Amino acid sequence: MSELVSAYLERANRQLAEALPAAAQIPGVRRRLDAAGLEAGELTDSAALARLPVLGKDELISLQASEPPFGGLLAEGAEPPRIFQSPGPLYEPQRGGEDPWRWRGALEAAGFTAGDVVLNAFGYHLTPAGVMFELAARALGATVIPAGIGNAELQAQACRDLGATAYIGLPSYLKALLEKAAEAGLDPASWPLERAFVGAEPLPPSLRAWIEARGLAVRQGYGTAETGNLGYECDEVAGLHLPEDALVEVCDSETGERLWDGRAGEVVVTLYEAEYPLLRFGTGDLSAIDPEPCRCGIPTPRLRGVLGRVGEAVKVRGMFLHPRQATEALAGVEGLERFRLVVERVEHRDVLRCELQVESGGDGAELQRLVAERIRAALRFNAEVVVVDQLPADAEPLVDLRSWA
Repeated sequence: MSELVSAYLERANRQLAEALPAAAQIPGVRRRLDAAGLEAGELTDSAALARLPVLGKDELISLQASEPPFGGLLAEGAEPPRIFQSPGPLYEPQRGGEDPWRWRGALEAAGFTAGDVVLNAFGYHLTPAGVMFELAARALGATVIPAGIGNAELQAQACRDLGATAYIGLPSYLKALLEKAAEAGLDPASWPLERAFVGAEPLPPSLRAWIEARGLAVRQGYGTAETGNLGYECDEVAGLHLPEDALVEVCDSETGERLWDGRAGEVVVTLYEAEYPLLRFGTGDLSAIDPEPCRCGIPTPRLRGVLGRVGEAVKVRGMFLHPRQATEALAGVEGLERFRLVVERVEHRDVLRCELQVESGGDGAELQRLVAERIRAALRFNAEVVVVDQLPADAEPLVDLRSWA
């Protein structure tokens, strides 16, 4: 184990010693400990905590379904200021503090300052990303334009009129925004826009180069709706620094072994929280640790990016899409013989297509309309719906054909 990793774990152990006693009093946490044959007093450090099995997203969804709304994991008397819903459905209480998802340090590393005017293009509807980054930017003292996704031409006008200096959101949407501005004659090259912090989808080298060619310094972060900040780039752009206010590990997805030597595994997170602690939460993302120091001087190990998914879920336009969700959403649609959702990447944008096989004698046009409505309502995606002559009898409900070259 490298000196950098050892120092990171020493700091984590001190924070765990403060957080775990309170966490162990929460009924849902106690049940997890009991099921693992652990006593609260045994959880003294990260090595002891590693005896607790990883809690996956699907398991968390099941816990919430059996004991709504938070699976018994919210402390008694806690009053979250907001409650969000992510696909699953999964309900997420907002934690306390001015920066509850802990992104302020990541924005600072990306060059954001109190004087910035930030266009926040993450969504504000039900999911937490918009509020998450608004609070982080406000904690820095920046001014926020709460844009969300959509109405790109109006947002471009706001950037010009309000003097936006920074962008937060999907990298693909930043490209679309700048292209729309140019088409509308709003001359984005004349804006004071200098920096961008992007996330929720991959940033391939070609898209990074496209953005940087337009004069923006772009840095990316990695996190989840449940856990917030799990990694961020510095100016070296050589991996994602682990935050110091959460324990982020990479573990073998089958054995749970912690992998600090560069082997790939699942990103597993423990939050030092009193009201809604997540202990050994498995993100489902694959990564690997870079245990050597970064030239920037930030004293934490780094993730080597997101290498894939442990399970079958894929991230589309910044939101996870599960095959099971698709199957449930389209169950019982009259006239539908088979379907397949296909994810592709076109011009640095995720494109979701739903291929339908119509039952004999069915109305293809009406089926297209019904399926498009179901996908919008149940999955919260807009998809191109097309009728095909035939799909394989064993067709997977969700196929990811994207290439990140």
